[in-house]
Formats: sequence, structure tokens, C-alpha cells
Amino acid sequence: MAEPTRNYVGSSPGLRTRSDDLPCCHWCASASLHRLVTSVPGTIVVALGGNALAPPGERATIHTQFRHTRESLTAVVELARAGWRIAIVHGNGPQVGDELDRNEMAHEQVEPLPLGVLVAATAGWIGYMIQQSLQNALLRAGVNREVLTVMTQTRVAQDDPLLRRATKPVGHTLDASVVERLRSRGQAVGKDGAGRWRRMAPSPVPTDVVEVDSVHKLVHEGKIVIAAGGGGPPVYFDEQLFWEGVDAVVDKDRVAAILGCQLGADTLLILTDVDAVYRGWGTPQAQALRRLSLVEADALLAGDELGAGSMRPKVEASIGFVRGGGKQAHIAQLEEGLAALRGETGTTITGG
Repeated sequence: MAEPTRNYVGSSPGLRTRSDDLPCCHWCASASLHRLVTSVPGTIVVALGGNALAPPGERATIHTQFRHTRESLTAVVELARAGWRIAIVHGNGPQVGDELDRNEMAHEQVEPLPLGVLVAATAGWIGYMIQQSLQNALLRAGVNREVLTVMTQTRVAQDDPLLRRATKPVGHTLDASVVERLRSRGQAVGKDGAGRWRRMAPSPVPTDVVEVDSVHKLVHEGKIVIAAGGGGPPVYFDEQLFWEGVDAVVDKDRVAAILGCQLGADTLLILTDVDAVYRGWGTPQAQALRRLSLVEADALLAGDELGAGSMRPKVEASIGFVRGGGKQAHIAQLEEGLAALRGETGTTITGG
């Protein structure tokens, strides 16, 4: 059976294109906010970090996650008020780690769920928090926009070697006793960029959002769409079995860049728990990089200053988005989204 074709440009071979569509990246100059919201609105993809909704060092109860979710939506409300077409992508690192913990604690009573299914489960749970919180914020602001959560799958290559290597940190910090217990059960653990012990999961390279046609239609109808939650459960296409899931976690920033390219978005806004991209992070010489051209961003990636599991994927995603046709990408702290769009904080990456 031939693989399904689509009308919108994607990174997978065999997809048809239309002349009025904007090109997409392979895997994917800041204006003032006044200019952003008074010019003809465009399309923006907002990527919310899972750690921003459940910060390290804080007990991640559902109540605190709802609180952080509500705090994260100021920029989205203002963009919605101005008429921007909006898609929201969110992470799920802490949340899927909690689900793995629940698997472990309950494995003698109920059948554990595989990682790919847990990614889908957290996409529904976090999507519900964002959807309800944003609906309430829009009602309070007098903005009449519909908000929808769409379960989307993310395509990866069946033979991606990263499927056989657990390199992406998920969940909360582990103490020594838990590390040893997980190791004894053959579960992958390792240190993240901050030197903390975490669970590790495979993280293949995303190439396409399977349900992009539906997301495109809804976004361009003016609906605010939450999609690719947690990067989306990863799947591959098999000629006999068709779509099949895999147990892995896809980087949500890279998927946000892909989705942005496929939607023809103008702007990618990555909101996280760090206020900018830094040169010399963690040293007395640390310097925030407020503006980077593609050439400068490429040079930064060529060095070893960016952590593989933290800022590096965000810069890679921003480069991919801009190189794929986007005008600008911003990386900023969760509560500083509007200031980042004004060029006052965060890091802005442009083609110039």
C-alpha cells in the first residue's frame, strides 16, 4: 500500500505540494509589540516547556501545574486579542517521568503502559490544562476565540539509530537509591546538563506531523490549536502494518519548528525556564546572547557550549524554523514572552 499523500508541504518523501503553500524546513528583526499587534496578523507557534509548567525543585502537584499553566498564557491572550493565528506546542518531560514512576509503583497491580502511550496520555492531560486555562483567560479578556486540543502523531524514521540510545532526560531528579533500583531493573538513567540524575529515554529525530492538514485547517479558521503535545507520540510508516508507534520521546522544540514551517508561520516563540541563550553558561563570564543571525547561531552550535539536552535543541529548532522560511524565532523565559517579542529580553534568531 502506498503511503498517504497530503496537500501541505512536509519533510517526508512523497508528499504533494501546492503552489500557494510555504516551504517547510527539513526537520524542522524583532519588532516592537505595538508593531506586531497593529500590523496584519500572521501565524505564530508558541512552544511551552514542560519544565516551565513543573519547575525543578517544586512539588509538581496538579494544582501547581495549573497555576503555572495560567501564568504562561499572558502572551497568548494578547496575540489572540490582536488576531494572530496561533498553534501551541508543549513539552512533557516532568509529566511523562511521573507517569513512568506510576508505572513502576503499580506494576504488580496493573499492566504498565508503554512510553509512546504515556506520551499520548500526557498530551491529553497537559492539553486539557492549557485549553481550559486559556479559555478562561480569553473569557476574562473579552476575546472570542475557540481553543482546541488535537492529538497529533510525529513521524520518525523506523531505522533511526537514536531509537536504540536513551539520551533524553525525562522526569524529576532522582536520588542515589532510586538510580540503583532503576538500573537493577534495566531502566536507563543518566545525568542531564545540570549534572542531575534523571531517567533517560530514546529521542529520535522528528520529520513530520502526521495530522498537519487538520491543524492547518483549524489554525487558518482562527481557532487556537494545541498540537504535538509532548512532541507528539512518535510513529513510523510500514508498508504492511501502516502506522506503528514506538517507545520514545520526541523533542517538542524540534517538532514545533516543523509544525511552524508546515503552517507557514512567521514566528516561533519558545518559552522555557531560562531567560536567554548564553555564551559561557554556568561560568562567571556568562553572557546573554540577545540577537543571533543564522551564521552566528550555526557557529554557536559548532562549539560545545550548549547542552545536548537543554538549550541546544532549542537553538537547533530556531535555526531550522528560520532557515525553513520563518521570519524570526525567540527563546525566552516563560513569563517574558511579550517582552521577547518586543526584542527586550530573551534571544532572537533571524535570517539576517
